[in-house]
Amino acid sequence: MAEYLSPGVYVEEFESGLRPMEGVGTSTAGFVGMAEKGKVIGTPEFVTSFADFNRKFGGYLPESAYGEYRYLAYAVEQFFANGGSRCYVMRTVASDAAAAGVTANGISMQAKNPGKWGNEIKVTAVAAPKGKTAVLEATGDDATGKVYTVANGSAFAEGDIIAIRNNGKVTGYNKIAMAQGNTITLVNPVKEDLVDKNPVPKKVLSVCEMNIEIAYRDQVEIYEGVSLNINSASYIAKVLSKSELVDVTAEEGKEIGNPLAVFGAAADAEKALVFLAGGTDGGKKGITDDVFMGKDGGPGKRTGLAAFKELNNVSIMAIPGVTSPAVQLALVAHCTNTGASFAVLDVPQDLTKPQDVLAHREKIDSDYAAMYHPWIQIYDALNKKPAYIPPSGAVCGIYARSDVERGVHKAPANEVVYNCIGLSCLYNKAEQDILNPAGVNLIRALPGQGIRVWGARTCSSNSLWKYVNVRRLFIYLEESIKSQTNWAVFEPNDEMLWARVGRTIRAFLRDMWRSGALVGNTEDQAFYVNIGRDTMSQSDILNGRLICEIGVAPSRPAEFVIFRITQFMEES
Repeated sequence: MAEYLSPGVYVEEFESGLRPMEGVGTSTAGFVGMAEKGKVIGTPEFVTSFADFNRKFGGYLPESAYGEYRYLAYAVEQFFANGGSRCYVMRTVASDAAAAGVTANGISMQAKNPGKWGNEIKVTAVAAPKGKTAVLEATGDDATGKVYTVANGSAFAEGDIIAIRNNGKVTGYNKIAMAQGNTITLVNPVKEDLVDKNPVPKKVLSVCEMNIEIAYRDQVEIYEGVSLNINSASYIAKVLSKSELVDVTAEEGKEIGNPLAVFGAAADAEKALVFLAGGTDGGKKGITDDVFMGKDGGPGKRTGLAAFKELNNVSIMAIPGVTSPAVQLALVAHCTNTGASFAVLDVPQDLTKPQDVLAHREKIDSDYAAMYHPWIQIYDALNKKPAYIPPSGAVCGIYARSDVERGVHKAPANEVVYNCIGLSCLYNKAEQDILNPAGVNLIRALPGQGIRVWGARTCSSNSLWKYVNVRRLFIYLEESIKSQTNWAVFEPNDEMLWARVGRTIRAFLRDMWRSGALVGNTEDQAFYVNIGRDTMSQSDILNGRLICEIGVAPSRPAEFVIFRITQFMEES
């Protein structure tokens, strides 16, 4: 309540009506698979185009090295080609993969993530001396520690490595033990006389810094004024923490010498060049099911499929080409547990007979998944010839395309598969009569109509949830209502709140009905919203529970279009 402490006119705002609801997105996909490069731990990367994927994860993978696990890049390409606009990608690697790196003088530089790609990282370091100044006076001795007065000590700080130059040549290196104004002391005694009061001094001290360039193919990062002083803001580990190519770990160097020595340079070198080495992609023996299922190491430390626990806005999921029952069951379990995403599953390419396909299909029973077959043929830009790839990437793109063009309530079927030039197996109607009722959605080459997705069934034995669009519509409704009614949490649980919540949800469902997502000639036939004493007991209210009961009548696809034709005689 507002306070009224002095006479006057007060204007107050209050909310009494409904709050407009906006539906959640349904066309964001999530992919898990092997890639040339890219991070393997943490939150999946957001990708908005295939070119974006190439920048973050590299290109196509060769069949000779990756075999049946090489399809991630192809699937993401097909996703965007078929109408997808955004997705998240999580890279996986073989358990024996290793990151390229180099170690010297207390500093370790390692490629950002595992893979032989890191062996192409080139690091160039060039000396960049700073703050050249002459020594004007030296007091004390080696036993007590000489104190030097310099012309300008503004560039010097405790811990800096300095170079001692005479006529432009480096005659030695030292480290600043103390710097105060124009007075400094050094860690190691200096035998030569450093004092030079000439107008143009030949002997000078300068702080040793370097400019570092890190390059991988056409990606180049440049860092200027990098220091080995652990207390400096330009310390190498701090500056290079922004790098997208390497990770640097360092400890304060024990040796005092040319900083370029950390990159293997000679004592008097002005430039160093080094390639990272030792990066490997691992072998096929290191590619097991748990690589794709991932590990839950907690926030920021998850891998594989488990990393998608970090996100709540992915609505379509696929692990392209990985048809292991264990992996597919893990993907289905993830989608079912979150209740917010839907799994698109592939069938092994070599399974062509209906009974073999059914044997694979029978391992899964879920309304949060759909299975598609056969594999689609595309032009493989890597090998310059046609190749077969799993259909899941293209199907995810078709889901997204259908959602945008028609809505999530429209079955994502009878849709053309773009960029598809053939199929690994051609099924006829009789074979589809066996597979379709079991929940295997075939991709068919229809005369004069191109290659189309010709099925819209889930992998569920529950007839209420046999259609893909029905399950995805409910995911959309549930997630939209859940995310758009957070304002009601901690509000007074009374009739006024119940009325506002009810009006808000009814307005949302009314829009869904008008768009064709719900069936019925009237609103009462399409949906109902019940909230109040009929849905909550006094115990519920006392325990802080607001319960709203919602019923909707979803539209179902016209899967079988039947025309009954008869003949009749003209009456005389």
